[in-house]
Amino acid sequence: MKFAIFALATAVLAAGAASASDKVTDVEFLKANRCKGLATTLTGVVDTNSLDSFIKAERGSRAPYVMERAAEEFAKAKKEAKGEDRKERLTAELTGGCQAYLGGASSVAKQ
Repeated sequence: MKFAIFALATAVLAAGAASASDKVTDVEFLKANRCKGLATTLTGVVDTNSLDSFIKAERGSRAPYVMERAAEEFAKAKKEAKGEDRKERLTAELTGGCQAYLGGASSVAKQ
């Protein structure tokens, strides 16, 4: 009986650890907001609706300071994307690293 309880407790702890690893971190959330800022200014590179969906799905569990920082990242990226000399590098960022945030929260955790 004690072994069964121990095995059950171990299984519950392992399941909790596995589900925690699927959670999108604050850093990933901030990166997604940066991508949205870039995509808003560099139109036609990626679909901003996908980024909006990802951010909307992930914002509920964020602390207020993370939300403030996300707004700052968005505004900073929009401003940065207005420079013509950076367009090539930022387009590469959108078509590279930002792709992780286009398929929903589960695609980030798997990468």
